Amino acid sequence: MNWLLVIAGAAVGAPLRYLTDRLVQARHETAFPWGTFTVNVAGCLVLGIVAGAVTAGAASSSVQLLLGTGLCGALTTYSTFSFETLRLAESGARFFAAANVVVSITAGLGAVYTGVALAQTFWA
Repeated sequence: MNWLLVIAGAAVGAPLRYLTDRLVQARHETAFPWGTFTVNVAGCLVLGIVAGAVTAGAASSSVQLLLGTGLCGALTTYSTFSFETLRLAESGARFFAAANVVVSITAGLGAVYTGVALAQTFWA
């Protein structure tokens, strides 16, 4: 039964990732991968909220499977982040490649920390 929760979350997360990425990237005329950055940071925030809620006892392991593993697993993408960073570096946009790494990791960690803190504040 647990695998169905993961599949259900992923069935929402994957198209949400694609549509969000396309929508955001279409609004920016730059080589920087804003779409992937947006979905990754948003996924980190949601995962932080879910993890914080589970830790506080406000959400079940089923919610963690549905939203954390399924939705966030399909919404976020390390492979695309890596590919786009490599593509930037190979095309000579080394500043954007380095910025993508630094900003994505910093923002992702900040978002997950913020999500956990919000959940613990709300459900403490």
